[in-house]
Amino acid sequence: DNSDYQQHADNFGKGPKGHSPWTGVSQFLQTSQKIIQFASGKEPQPGDTIIYVAGAFDLFHIGHVDFLETVFKQAERPYVIVGLHFDQEVNRYKGKNYPIMNIHERTLSVLACRYVSEVVIGAPYAVDKDLLDHFKVDLVCHGQTEVFPDKDGVDPYAEPKRRGIFRAVDSRNGLTTDDIVQRIIENRLQFEARNQKKEAKEMAVIEALRRREDGERGQAAAQ
Repeated sequence: DNSDYQQHADNFGKGPKGHSPWTGVSQFLQTSQKIIQFASGKEPQPGDTIIYVAGAFDLFHIGHVDFLETVFKQAERPYVIVGLHFDQEVNRYKGKNYPIMNIHERTLSVLACRYVSEVVIGAPYAVDKDLLDHFKVDLVCHGQTEVFPDKDGVDPYAEPKRRGIFRAVDSRNGLTTDDIVQRIIENRLQFEARNQKKEAKEMAVIEALRRREDGERGQAAAQ
C-alpha cells in the first residue's frame, strides 16, 4: 500500500531528537588508533593532483565507491581528499533522520576505500578559499546528486567554479542512500503484509476447527 509506504518514509526520523525509530542512537566510540588503522598514512607528493570531494557518504555503498573510482581516474597521480560533513550539517540539507551513520562511522567507512587518501572530518559545507588554499586543491569534483545551497543560499561550489577547477563527474551508477533506505522500508512493509496474511489464514483455520469441535460436541449431547 503506497500510503503505508509514504507514512513510513515521512516518519523516518521525525522523533523529537531526530533519532532513528529503527536503529536508535549509535554507541560507536571513535579513537585516534581506529583512524590510524584505517588511514592510508600517505601525504601528497610533488606531481600529485590533489582532488577534493565533499558529502555525507552515509551508509557507504557501491554508488559511493564507483563515484570515488571515477574521481580517482581524473588524474594520472591522484590524491583524493574527501570532506565529510558533520551530522548536524547533513541533517540540515537532507532532513528526516539523516545521516543514519554518525560522523565517526562515516569517517572509517570512507577511509577504508582504496581510492581515498585523506578525510577531512567535519568539513565546511561551502568549499571556500581557505579550504582550497590550505590543501592546495587542484580539482574539485561532484557527482550527479543534487547540490543543496548553503545556509545563505549560495552555491557551495562557487569558489572552485570561479577558479575553474570544478568538474561534474558521472560514475554511471545512480544508487543513492535514499534508494537503500526505500528498499528497507518497502521490504519491511512487504514482510509485515505477508505475516498479516499468514496470521489471518491461521486464525481462519483455528476458527474452523473450533466450530467443528463445537458441532461435534452438540451432536454428542443430542444423542
